[in-house]
Amino acid sequence: MSAALHDAAADRQAHLGVAAALGAFTAWGLGPLYFKAVAFVPALEVLAHRALWSVLLLLLVLAALGRLRRTVAQLALPGVLPRLLVTTLLISSNWLVFIYAVNSARVLEISLGYYINPLVNVLLGLLVLRERLSLPAALAVALAAAGVANLAWQTAGFPWVSLFLAFSFGIYGLVRKLTPVGPLEGLAVETALVAPLALGYLAWLGLADSGHFAAAGLGVSLLLVLAGPVTAVPLVLFAAGAKRLRYATIGFLQYLAPSMHFALAVLVFAEPFDTAQLVTFACIWAALAIFTADSLRRHRRLRRQASTAAP
Repeated sequence: MSAALHDAAADRQAHLGVAAALGAFTAWGLGPLYFKAVAFVPALEVLAHRALWSVLLLLLVLAALGRLRRTVAQLALPGVLPRLLVTTLLISSNWLVFIYAVNSARVLEISLGYYINPLVNVLLGLLVLRERLSLPAALAVALAAAGVANLAWQTAGFPWVSLFLAFSFGIYGLVRKLTPVGPLEGLAVETALVAPLALGYLAWLGLADSGHFAAAGLGVSLLLVLAGPVTAVPLVLFAAGAKRLRYATIGFLQYLAPSMHFALAVLVFAEPFDTAQLVTFACIWAALAIFTADSLRRHRRLRRQASTAAP
């Protein structure tokens, strides 16, 4: 292949990667609109539908890709299943709190949580993986902590929704990083582990005539089935994008989702946004700007070193 053809192919892959990643983060950013549409359904019931329809869709995707056998083989690796049991608990509780927060008009807290998440990842890397923390990264973490402390002090309440979402997803990502399973395979196993409980709970609701599936009409049933694609499709897009893009590009795009959560909370759901929250978000945004600039600087330095070392 000539250099020109190679460059053209690389450009196509990069464009596909950007499109896929933008699709994933946009879908995650618009997620509260879906969960607001089913807000009349209790959060635990929505979670059960999310797990059940997700596993069915993910198994179909894996079967179409010919990766079901590989997924089963990965479960036999030492330590994989216990770690996936931990990640199942983490992601299920994260989803439940997310749904509860949307139902309780706390989308602004969701936004704050996912803005904090990259800084939580830095902190976990320091504490668990013994990664070195640069001075700008340390300053970013300190600024984020100050912002959270300000919100707790000014509102006389602990921002538990934001912190739970940030830390549960951060720890989830850390454990998954240490588990030799792909993103699609891992989520398929996680939802499969929850599916029997979800099916049992939905059957119990049906017997008690308190469930919404079928009983509330075709429109509601279709909305609940849609929980599967709402969960699985963004992950498929993200996996496709991450495979084709540089880590720094993904790092920039990841702020799209919480930015959309913020816009939905303030402009669409008309959640109150007072001075205390403004100060906290300003601290978080400043911290993310410092962290992103530092990440880009280190990424460019590593690329220069790699190009210098190349023969």
